[in-house]
Amino acid sequence: MNNIIWLILDSCRYDNFIEAKTPHFDRIGDTQKRYAYASWTAPSHYVFLMGLLPHQAPRGVLAAHVYREEYHRWQQRIGKDTGIDPDNFLPSMNIVNFLNQTGYRTIARVSLPVLNPETGLSRYFNDYCLLDTQNGFSEIIAEIKFLPDQPTFYFLNIGETHYPYMLDDPGLPHISGVHGVLKNIRGTEGKMDTGSSSMNASLFTTAQLQKLKAQQLKAIEYCDELFGELIKKCPPESYVIITSDHGELFGEEGRFGHGPVVHPKVFEVPLIEGPLDHQIF
Repeated sequence: MNNIIWLILDSCRYDNFIEAKTPHFDRIGDTQKRYAYASWTAPSHYVFLMGLLPHQAPRGVLAAHVYREEYHRWQQRIGKDTGIDPDNFLPSMNIVNFLNQTGYRTIARVSLPVLNPETGLSRYFNDYCLLDTQNGFSEIIAEIKFLPDQPTFYFLNIGETHYPYMLDDPGLPHISGVHGVLKNIRGTEGKMDTGSSSMNASLFTTAQLQKLKAQQLKAIEYCDELFGELIKKCPPESYVIITSDHGELFGEEGRFGHGPVVHPKVFEVPLIEGPLDHQIF
C-alpha cells in the first residue's frame, strides 16, 4: 500500500497558484482547476474526510457519477487491487476510519483553530495536532517520519497561504474567522468581533489588496520550496495530493476574504495528485 500525503494550502485560490512558480509541486503532475464543495475551511475539511476532493463541476452529469468516480480514485491512491470497501467505509463515511481499518497509521497536522482537536474532524486519526503557529509547514516537515512496515496517511493543513499570508504588518487589521469571533463575542463593552468574510474590502486600500494578493503568491512559492524538502523524505511508494479548501477574494466586487461570500474565486482551487516518482527528482 502507498504512503499518502494530502497537503491542503489553506485559502489558496486557483489563479494565484497557476501564476506562482511551483517547480516542486509541478513534478507531481498537471494542475487541474477544481471547485471546492464549500467556501470556508471547516465544511471543506469535513468533505475532505468523506474522501471527496474538489470537483470539476461537469455539465450534464449526475452528482452520483461524480461521487462514484471520486471513490474509485482511492484504488490508485491506496495502491491496492481494490479501493473503497463499502462494508468498511459505511456507515461512518470517513476516509480516515477506512484507512485505519485498511492498516494505515493516520496523522493530521492542522494550522487553523477552527480545525482544532476538539472538533469532530480529529475523531478517527491516530495522531491529530493543531500547530502552535499558523506558519508551521517547516516544523511539520521536520517531524514527518515514515515506517518501513506500515503505510502512513498524512493529512496536512498549512496556513502560510491564509491571511495575512505570512505578513507581519502592524498596518493590517486583525481579521477573525469563526473561531476568533467566538473567542471575542463577549469583548469590550459587549461589542462583537467582526468575522473575516463579512468585512467589506473598503477596509483595505487598492494598494493593500494588490499587496495581499501578491503576498499569497509569494507564500505559495515559499510552500513549494518547502515541499521540495518534504518529497526528499517520502519513500518511493508514496501518493501525493495537493489542493486547497477554498479560494480567496482580493477586492473583487467589493469583497475580501471567504466564507459567507458567493463568488467564483472563492470556489476555484488547484488540484495536483499522483504517485511520487523518485526517478524524476
